[in-house]
Amino acid sequence: MTNIDHYKPGSFCWVELGTTDQNAAKKFYGSLFGWEAVDMPMGPSGVYTFFKLHGRDAGAGYTLMKEMLDRHVPPHWMLYIAVESADATAESIKRAGGTVQKGPFDVFDVGRMAVCHDPTGAYFCVWQGKGKANGISDVDGSFCWADLNTPDPARAGQFYSQVFGWEMVTDTDDNPPSGYTHIKNGDAHIGGIPPVRSNNPRMPAHWMVYFLTSNCDATAAKAKQLGARFYLEPKTMEGVGRFAILADPQGASFAIFQSGRK
Repeated sequence: MTNIDHYKPGSFCWVELGTTDQNAAKKFYGSLFGWEAVDMPMGPSGVYTFFKLHGRDAGAGYTLMKEMLDRHVPPHWMLYIAVESADATAESIKRAGGTVQKGPFDVFDVGRMAVCHDPTGAYFCVWQGKGKANGISDVDGSFCWADLNTPDPARAGQFYSQVFGWEMVTDTDDNPPSGYTHIKNGDAHIGGIPPVRSNNPRMPAHWMVYFLTSNCDATAAKAKQLGARFYLEPKTMEGVGRFAILADPQGASFAIFQSGRK
């Protein structure tokens, strides 16, 4: 278990669930990952739920607002990227061909953020924290990885490298090469871009968040009992680990990952 008090710029620093049934989501993820739900008032519109592991922040959730539902925004997990300046990064995003959908704006006195999407359509947020972080990693139920599924990996990779300084490293060692591109933020491998899947060309670009588990099959079985729907049953990647892709009962997609490395 690793406690995180500071997120390096360019790293993934927060995951946030937008859902249609907040109470049901709290029960599902609490049962699946052992998250403790701590509700905080969010004005007259409801509450913001912090998901806690060992007293640290594993993520958060809220009920999708009417204006979001009117725009047909589905239940989803949103990924946040740490930046030094939300305003400067928003300008960089525009220059690189992305779109700033909302913001930058202050979130009470804890930080400043913007809601954006890359040139291929994948949404993400940028976050300028104003205090000490309270994150956690390397423990079951914690965020551990993110994949960018996009119809144009080259364009997306260029965009994120320009905005966040990420290095893109494409697999060439496999025979045949997998085509998977690893994302590095400095020395840290933080995510990847899979090759385009020809079996679902209409899938919109999106970030897929991964949560750590020490037993992928057991976690998958429990998720099914709790009402999850699977897009990919547990599968082994040789030399990497075992993973599965699923959706919670409200439809928000995520993945679980069991490391195969000692």
